[in-house]
Amino acid sequence: MEPLKRHLPNIVATFILTFATVAIHGAGFDLPDQDAFAIGRGMAFVATADNPSAIYFNPAGITQLKNNNLRVGLYGLDIEESYKSPSGKTYHNENQFHAVPQFFYTYGMKDLPLSFGLGVYSPYGLSSHWPQDTGFRTVATEGRVTYATINPVVAWQITSNLSIAAGLTVNYCDMDLRQGLFWPTQPYDGFDFSGNGWTAGCNLGLLWKPFEKISFGASFRSPTTINLTGHTTAYNNVVVPYPPPYTIPAFSQRSAANANFSFPLKTIVGVSYRPTPKWNLEFNADYTGWDTEGTVTVHQSTPAPVLPANIPLVLNWQSSWYYEFGVTRSFDNGWHVSAGYIFNENSVPNAHYEPIVGDLDRHFLSIGTGFKGKRFDFDIAYQFGYGPTHTVSGSALSSAGQSADGQYDFISHAIAISMEWHF
Repeated sequence: MEPLKRHLPNIVATFILTFATVAIHGAGFDLPDQDAFAIGRGMAFVATADNPSAIYFNPAGITQLKNNNLRVGLYGLDIEESYKSPSGKTYHNENQFHAVPQFFYTYGMKDLPLSFGLGVYSPYGLSSHWPQDTGFRTVATEGRVTYATINPVVAWQITSNLSIAAGLTVNYCDMDLRQGLFWPTQPYDGFDFSGNGWTAGCNLGLLWKPFEKISFGASFRSPTTINLTGHTTAYNNVVVPYPPPYTIPAFSQRSAANANFSFPLKTIVGVSYRPTPKWNLEFNADYTGWDTEGTVTVHQSTPAPVLPANIPLVLNWQSSWYYEFGVTRSFDNGWHVSAGYIFNENSVPNAHYEPIVGDLDRHFLSIGTGFKGKRFDFDIAYQFGYGPTHTVSGSALSSAGQSADGQYDFISHAIAISMEWHF
């Protein structure tokens, strides 16, 4: 049993990593799409929070669940990102299809006003791969961020209409970032930082129902900083002649490296209005503190020729909001239908625009249906995302004189499925 305990964190992380390398979705690389029922109603769920995925959205909501409840889900995503260069040529991101699983378990005590839960999910993720001839290869060509969270929570129903909750988040991140160095159009060179690490944080929740038809919800997820430990790889296959006495030699260098990367706080507040027991309308405002992303410095022990030991990645991201509205209609036979809308603000400023993130203002429309039974629940949802053309100008130049200037477009299609067992 002891070896199993020792390797359990890696086993859980491997479960997530099998699927959770996902494309950029929403502000920064936020991934709030953690449940099919919530997705069907535009993620407006913090003041409803009545299934085990509340562990993510608002852990106070699990006091509404009794006995044992196990909910698993899969979020499948097709992203169609494109870039039009100032010369008029269009390029497409080469990573389109992605799938992310979720696992949530809750237990509500019969004799005490306490409920417990465990979630395993991926709240952040990014995978982006652009062709080498886009015109910004020395700015960025490829990025991958995988983030897995193990989240035990405990909730306390203080009164019949007020619950609070707190949880611990144990988080694993694996990151890989790549770009060209000297050659603007040819893949003769490259630079890659790869690292991983663990950190801990917390999440909090509150659910208050002051009136029969109205409930308020709020949740908070703490910021985290992870020391990513790994290596850099740099190479140049062709000697680059510069005016004397400068010459860039051919080289291939691997170095131990590390970087501190911050992940933002998240706060969601919402109100649910139920004019009748069959209707549930909700509005949420979701704030993500991306302004923690200033400059990330990659520290190398033995840098490659002509490269500094400490390489800064200037981000200077901005905090942003999701505005979410959802409605659900329930029927007497256990079935329900939902619809939702989300507006998501851009977080990445033009001055230091990152093509591998490619963020912009986005609109999401969703529909969903599902069934609630005595022992088994089922939900399925479809989500369509659209980003109006975002024109970037005046972005910072790379050492080779390239920028991320151009026009970026975004369309996405997603299917989410969740299943739940009560026992």
